[in-house]
Amino acid sequence: MEIRNDLLELQLSELDMLLSMYPEGDEVVLDNPAAPTDIRRFVNGPREAPPPRLEFTLNVEVDEPKATVAMWCSFPPLYPEVLPKIHLRSSDLSRQQQKDINEKLITFLGTLDLGELCTMPVVQWVQENAGKHITLSYADLQSKNTQTVKETNKQTCLSRFWIYSHHIYRQELLRKIPALAKELDLTGFCLPGKPGIICVEGQTKYCDEYWHKLRYPNWKHISCKHREDAECKDENEEASFRLFTVFEELTFEAHGDYGLRNDYHMDLGRFLEYLKEHKCDYMFSIFFGVEGKESPK
Repeated sequence: MEIRNDLLELQLSELDMLLSMYPEGDEVVLDNPAAPTDIRRFVNGPREAPPPRLEFTLNVEVDEPKATVAMWCSFPPLYPEVLPKIHLRSSDLSRQQQKDINEKLITFLGTLDLGELCTMPVVQWVQENAGKHITLSYADLQSKNTQTVKETNKQTCLSRFWIYSHHIYRQELLRKIPALAKELDLTGFCLPGKPGIICVEGQTKYCDEYWHKLRYPNWKHISCKHREDAECKDENEEASFRLFTVFEELTFEAHGDYGLRNDYHMDLGRFLEYLKEHKCDYMFSIFFGVEGKESPK
């Protein structure tokens, strides 16, 4: 069996990268904890018996719906010049759905270029595709009547989502945020910069859809800090629930660098004034943990 030191070094480098990206002890679990040491000894020292394969499980978190998918990986000696063996399993998947997603994974692996590291492209593929199978699995457990009742109830409910992001700079997002709100008949605002804040309000099912589409596929540094829910009987009650009449982008005077990093901060004093005008200044302390002060007039 041919063994090449340069390929073994690539395998070790890929494992080191994964361990740095997933530092928690239960995120990357080696089948044989001594394998990396044995491989390094083989690469650096006199050739002895062939080293063991690198085999491990990477626990991948899926956001929609919340679930964990165990991704078992086995690196053949000539990986990455040959494909690795990867198998997915999850307690949130039925046997048939587990079979289906692994068949689709094999097809995806066939599209990757030999000689390139595969683990992270597969992780991204799992995060983008596993949720579809898990959602189907969950749906199979619900009766049609239950689903109909839930949908009916959602149509009579209103929500207001208060969303916080570490920053909002990218032009792609600044276009997507208001366009999606308009598409779903949601009102509210977007405060770009660092931090970035979004508020959307309207029918609960559309707020839920907005929140899902906004995060997909990979907006990581974002969270729904607070939500408000209410039931309505007619359009008048819906109108009285809404604090905003349109969806707008706030453009207060900003401070900071408008260079390549776009590292700017909006005037939070002006933001507090805006919240007070719309009778929701209570959110300032929820977002920032302090009572705000308005900007000097």
